[in-house]
This record gives sequence, C-alpha cells and structure tokens, in this order.
Amino acid sequence: MLNEKELPPVRELVPHDGEMVLLDRVLSADDENLCAEVSIRPETLFCEASGVGAWVGIEYMAQAIAAHAGYLAQLRGEPVKVGFLLGSRRYECSQPVFASGSVLHIHVHKALQGDNGLGAFECQISDSASGVSLANATITVFQPNNVKDFLQRS
Repeated sequence: MLNEKELPPVRELVPHDGEMVLLDRVLSADDENLCAEVSIRPETLFCEASGVGAWVGIEYMAQAIAAHAGYLAQLRGEPVKVGFLLGSRRYECSQPVFASGSVLHIHVHKALQGDNGLGAFECQISDSASGVSLANATITVFQPNNVKDFLQRS
C-alpha cells in the first residue's frame, strides 16, 4: 500500500475543479482500498457555524471512490475519467454534523467491480483522532469507458 508521501495530490486523482474537490489529501491507496482525509474548517465547502451536515458524507465517500479510480488510472498510465454515483445503501451516520475542527478519514474498499463499469464500495468515515466510526455505507458507482458517448446515448 502506498502512503501519503508516495501519492499524487488529490486534485490530480479526481475529475473535479476548484471548491468542488472536498477531500484534502489521500493518505494511502492500493488496488482495493483508499483512505483520504478532510479537515472541517470554517472555509470548508458546506460548512456552517457548527460544521458540515452529515449528508455531505456521501459526497466525501464518492470523492474517495473517484480518487481510487484516478489512482488506478494513473498506475495504468491512463487519464482520470469521470464516473457517476448511482446510489447508496444503508448510509448511517452517528451524528447530524461533522463538527468544525474535526479531521475525518474516509476509507473505501472495492467490494465489486464489473467489466461493464459498475462497482460497489464499502465506505466508512471515522474520526482521525479517536478512530471511532462516524458513518458507513455501500456506494454503487458507474464509470463508462467513454463518458461522452454514454451521455449522448442517455
């Protein structure tokens, strides 16, 4: 498993721009797993007085999955491609808000990857200081071979 010093910046791994890159960095990655980090600060997108609503946890998970796909693409010498969040099963969060000042670790594990671009990931958000699990879900995603053709057919 590669660690943070051996990995590219998260902005090189996800197909997002500017403020829409919600993750701060990738801490570790391998063929099946990735761990990313986000610090909840006043300038964090979606942050209000008390912190970031727990509903944003799904997007943190989705971006960690995108970073994993980007990491694998870079290993193969391919460009980072757009993917789609299809849905989630059993998103459960133990709190309504990720508190300002907290640092979250987003863990994703590839549970299933089909040749057709469909995938499923077991995801967890934990508090970096205590290691306590705050949220978990199974996220389903789709990454077509050719996004432009897929969108034109849709």
